[in-house]
Amino acid sequence: MSTAQHNALHGKTLEQILTELVAHYQWQGLAERVDIRCFKSDPTIKSSLTFLRKTPWAREKVEQLYVKLQRKS
Repeated sequence: MSTAQHNALHGKTLEQILTELVAHYQWQGLAERVDIRCFKSDPTIKSSLTFLRKTPWAREKVEQLYVKLQRKS
């Protein structure tokens, strides 16, 4: 993990990251950017967190999207 990515994620829980992404993109926009079913089919924070915690590649994509969003801010 690069230093820049680490700084943007430092001190953030996965739940905080996901909540901010949903607030910014909404579920549909998030599903367009990260193509996983838990964002498309009846999405909830709880179900998405369960999936992301078990699926490292999906979590990494969500974290990368969050880092990109932070750079734009």
